[in-house]
Amino acid sequence: MGTFSIWHWLIVLAVVLILFGGRGKIPALMGDIAKGIKSFKKGMKEEAVADGDDAKVIDADTSGAVRSEVEKDKAASG
Repeated sequence: MGTFSIWHWLIVLAVVLILFGGRGKIPALMGDIAKGIKSFKKGMKEEAVADGDDAKVIDADTSGAVRSEVEKDKAASG
């Protein structure tokens, strides 16, 4: 019960070969994930713009502090 049988090792080997078998598979997979995240962010941004001014878009300025668009408008107006 405490040791692995040959079937356990074969399953582990199969999983490793599937994950790391092809050259460039992992970088291609990570690239696809990054494209999906960028597309999701773009869609959320477009939806926030379509909803109007009441949507709070959070943006990080160069000092590292996070401020919403509403706070930026208040600071700009006085």
